[in-house]
Amino acid sequence: MSTAYDAILVVGFGGPEKMSDVMPFLENVLRGRNVPQARMLEVAAHYEHFNGVSPINGQMRDLIAALKVELEQHGPRLPIYWGNRNWTPLLTDTLREMADHGVRRALAYVVSGYSSYSGCRQYREDIQRAQQGVGDSAPAVDKIRVFYNHPRFITATADRLRTTLSQVPPELRDQCPLVFTAHSIPSSMANGCSYEQQLLETCRLTADAVGIPASRWQLVYQSRSGRPEDPWLAPDILDHIRALAASHTPGLVVMPVGFLSDHMEVLYDLDYEALHLCESLGMKLFRASTVGVHPEFVTMIRELIVERLAESTERCAIGRYPANHDVCPIDCCPSPQRPAGRPAVRP
Repeated sequence: MSTAYDAILVVGFGGPEKMSDVMPFLENVLRGRNVPQARMLEVAAHYEHFNGVSPINGQMRDLIAALKVELEQHGPRLPIYWGNRNWTPLLTDTLREMADHGVRRALAYVVSGYSSYSGCRQYREDIQRAQQGVGDSAPAVDKIRVFYNHPRFITATADRLRTTLSQVPPELRDQCPLVFTAHSIPSSMANGCSYEQQLLETCRLTADAVGIPASRWQLVYQSRSGRPEDPWLAPDILDHIRALAASHTPGLVVMPVGFLSDHMEVLYDLDYEALHLCESLGMKLFRASTVGVHPEFVTMIRELIVERLAESTERCAIGRYPANHDVCPIDCCPSPQRPAGRPAVRP
């Protein structure tokens, strides 16, 4: 096995952990963009439902703890560092700490399983800016490939979904369609990447794994941002629920397949907005958990690390497409010009 890397860097989005953090966090997310103060306050109000605490940082700590155990038991025994895009621990501070510890080259796991500007390229740009902030002593950082069709990811996702399906009352099981959700992105962004294709493949593989035919599932989107007149991926989950209600569908099973943990957007958009809409329409909503720290998912991360440490290791993938590239092409997932307006605020 190669010793080309001497550390693992886990890269996250970041989120506030108390009410006084919320506005500074949002200012970090929206820095350089012309977003009205009123809209920022509207987003901040979402956090009031959760006392200002985004669960994502705690979920990241849980994932890192699980990964440490996995690496200790099975190798490679590399130290794990954690840096965020928008909140502490910030990437620049983490890379400076790594440099102080003598780390020369790290392999980065980014908490996104799909290819898009915001889910891949933007994180690479964040790492580059952090390296520039640290200077010549900053470690080199390579990014682990996206894993939407890794067999262990599908196994973990299917297991979470299977648990929720078992909770649907028998009289509703044939009447509740399966609805996969993912974060909507601008159509201009989607046109330059494989985001939709990859999501649909994950949905197909997951549905097949639990025995649900193509006629009984659909991919929809949530967390839409931007001006109403700007095209984003659709349909929106709330619009889809209204359409199901109009056809007298008694309920639905929702699997947030585009997300890796039950962070703020999952909790607010699905467990708050979508649930309340279903209740007002007399419908049942059964929401599956994200993969989180499912053992198969944690093992997958270790296997992705091993892939890069040992060049001869097979790149695991199932379904219609091969394993994604290790190194992104220069024109991969280009940045669209996102107009001012409603911001895309993640966890």
